[in-house]
Amino acid sequence: MTRYSTQHHPVIRSIAWEPEKPAEWLNDQILMSRSTSNAYLIPGDEGDLVINTGTPYQGERHRERFEQLLGRPLKVSKILFTQSHPDHIGGWASFADPGVETIVQREFPRICQERKMMARYFQPRGAKILFTMMPRKEHSDAWHHGTRDPEGLTLFADSHAFLLGGRRVEALSIPSGETLDSLAVWLPGERTLFIGNWMGAIHGALPNFYTARGDRDRSVPGWLGEADMLMSLRPTLLITGHDDPVRGEAEVQAYLGKVRDAVRLIHDETVKGMNEHKDLWTLMGEIRLPAHLAPKPGRCPVSWVVRAVWEEYTGWFRAESTTELYPVPPATIWPDLVRLSGGPDALVAAARQRLEAGKPVEALHFVEIVLACEPTHRQGREAELAALEMLVEANGGLTFDELGWLETAIGQCRQVLGD
Repeated sequence: MTRYSTQHHPVIRSIAWEPEKPAEWLNDQILMSRSTSNAYLIPGDEGDLVINTGTPYQGERHRERFEQLLGRPLKVSKILFTQSHPDHIGGWASFADPGVETIVQREFPRICQERKMMARYFQPRGAKILFTMMPRKEHSDAWHHGTRDPEGLTLFADSHAFLLGGRRVEALSIPSGETLDSLAVWLPGERTLFIGNWMGAIHGALPNFYTARGDRDRSVPGWLGEADMLMSLRPTLLITGHDDPVRGEAEVQAYLGKVRDAVRLIHDETVKGMNEHKDLWTLMGEIRLPAHLAPKPGRCPVSWVVRAVWEEYTGWFRAESTTELYPVPPATIWPDLVRLSGGPDALVAAARQRLEAGKPVEALHFVEIVLACEPTHRQGREAELAALEMLVEANGGLTFDELGWLETAIGQCRQVLGD
């Protein structure tokens, strides 16, 4: 049996929190402070503009970094949030000086409220995916419970513009990004565009239109329209939520265009397949990207984007089985299947055959029936562990959310086995 050792995902090492690091100048107008999600500062004689503030335990350090690099106390006039996730808004209190205006897209209060309302459901589920980003319990608690929601908000629907020190700043609604309250910050005079995590947390990868940790779906056709709109601005500096900026008009167009074209191809091929009456599972297995559109390693594989497109257009009922309409899951009859098949050992043997054929997902289908009836069945758990390790090997560290789930499942399986 392969002995897989869980790892810290290489695809997210760039967003680790290193509080000892200083802020840095991106150019002669913009400062960046790196963290789980980067914070940015545009200083000015009439007040400083802050874009994102990190998590609750990072905000104070972000302010220190900015002040150390500027050599003066901050005079925060306005705060903009590119989205409402706690790694963007958590440090708000550290920058919310008297008189500060906090500008957000109009869905921001509702999405914040929903996150708190659903925290007891999403916290354990999210921990199975994001544990390497939140290695200690206080990190997870801050994500779900410890964020003080910003107050005294200025809300806007589609766009909001203001002048700060003679500089025009535009906030543009892009609600098909990582949250339904996503916004971009556009500095037309400088042709600089802040997009936060609109393209996803790992830039150059496929956007995560549905995250396995659980969240509201994002719109694929909506995102494609927003991509065209943002590209039409022709920015010369693109600043993201996590990574280094992209510099140069041609470079930005190529960077955005590649991801847009990849998403558009997946969308179009999925719709084509649906109209040809192919089922979801077939399309998830068939649709591939050509080499020139291959994305960076990221949060989701092509098959998850296929499913996001499918379910955005059709919803939860696939019309493949009458039982989809009723609150009686297949697991209801699994004990009878175990009994009729001759007991759990027979199903484990079938799972082993699938493993030998290199079909770990089919093996898990058998194993999950066994473990639903006998959770401590040792041979079943051993077959499960082998299937999970095979899936990790196939993943190759390329899909973070899938890898996070698999690593957690491996740990739980080994715990049951006493390993």
